[in-house]
Amino acid sequence: MRPRKDTRGENLLYLLATRYERWRSRPARGLKERVLLFGGGGAARDLLHSMLFDPRSRYLPVGVLDDDPRKRRTRVSGVPVLGDRTALAATLARTGATTVVFAVSNAGAALVRDIRALADAAGARFLVVPAMSELLDHEVGVRDLREVRVTDLLGRVQIETDLDAIAGYLTGKRVLVTGAGGSIGSELCRQIQRFSPAELMMLDRDESALQAVQLSLDPRATLSDPAVILASLRDVDRIRAIFRERRPEVVFHAAALKHLPLLERYPGEAVKTNIWGTLAVLEAATEVERFVNISTDKAADPASVLGYSKRITERLTAHAAAHREGTFLSVRFGNVLGSRGSVFDRFSAQIADGGPITVTHPEVTRYFMTIQEAVHLVIQAAAIGRGGEALVLQMGSPVRIADVARQMIELAPAPVDIVYTGLRPGEKLGEVLFGAGEEDRRPHHPLISQVPVPPLDFAAVRNLAANADPAALVSSLASLCAVPALSFS
Repeated sequence: MRPRKDTRGENLLYLLATRYERWRSRPARGLKERVLLFGGGGAARDLLHSMLFDPRSRYLPVGVLDDDPRKRRTRVSGVPVLGDRTALAATLARTGATTVVFAVSNAGAALVRDIRALADAAGARFLVVPAMSELLDHEVGVRDLREVRVTDLLGRVQIETDLDAIAGYLTGKRVLVTGAGGSIGSELCRQIQRFSPAELMMLDRDESALQAVQLSLDPRATLSDPAVILASLRDVDRIRAIFRERRPEVVFHAAALKHLPLLERYPGEAVKTNIWGTLAVLEAATEVERFVNISTDKAADPASVLGYSKRITERLTAHAAAHREGTFLSVRFGNVLGSRGSVFDRFSAQIADGGPITVTHPEVTRYFMTIQEAVHLVIQAAAIGRGGEALVLQMGSPVRIADVARQMIELAPAPVDIVYTGLRPGEKLGEVLFGAGEEDRRPHHPLISQVPVPPLDFAAVRNLAANADPAALVSSLASLCAVPALSFS
């Protein structure tokens, strides 16, 4: 006897499509926006389900566009696929849609720019779903839709994640994040929390920033919670006591001074916080399983006080790797869009003030990534890195700062001018990700390079004259970066 065909899946799809057509044909009163989705993958399915069944939805989906020819004349959650991007303008006119929703959560920035340009040319509103790295703990829904940001236009990177490897070193562990109130540190805390550490300790010298990151994790939390630790890296005895009493097993060292022009003027402060502060944490971390030093692309062939100080911390971390049982490594990445005090913040403030936007040079370029994507890769890098390495996050192609300014001006309510002011002391026209002699090798992840770092003995930095003449101090820092590896092996 021939077995009966299981038609439950087909019936469910038919029922869903029928309900959609019936719902679509209802009077449009109260429906704020007829929308056309671009993208017919998983994010679109979740979003369409939310649009169709969430009673708070303000959107009526009238069709889907997708560049994959295999999806032509199919349906996504009962909504028809009506063509590819070339049909966008015609489909908007035919369906009466006034809004285009970009529903590809793992797309590159170039695709976001292309579809936005088509929507703008057709006179449609343009909304986006967040990148996957922003959706930490839920499927995309109508409440996640938002206006496009400059981070979408410049910084989206598709990231492959080995969740098992990450969970293996975070789940059930006591984790300490220094600089937890900063842009990188706070995002580290939010993403680490996903992996159920036994304890998440958040250390910073800024009490207001500590409270902010704590409330972002738990709106009912209080500052009496032992998870928050108010301390300065410059207090060596306090740092040792914290490690002795709290016994962290995994450390993410994100605390640092980072503003290049200020550190050029005050190099002694870079020594006290970036170098001696890192030394204090490294010396206290005698029993940790994994130590991750957050570095920067400015440490590759450094030419500034910031770059010198961060290269020295990479080398100090490599020295610890050679003398400790745990895994000690550094992670190096470039500019982070949306971080506090970034070029994004400065341009936003200048636009709000009516301009002009100030750019140092028309050809200056930088590597960019969003905070969520950078931290996502930091956590992944820590899972695969070996002791004594610097893991270099690949951030796509460098972007002209002037292009960042122009993209932000396009999103501004009124046009503003761009004024070029000239490169500042210690500033490069373009950053590099690798220093002299470093090779781009990616044995474990397509977006993470692993390069060995020559160690630098702790004793080499103890007697730096932080309060000496700035020029002499900068010369000393440069010399420590240039010391041959064999001198401190």
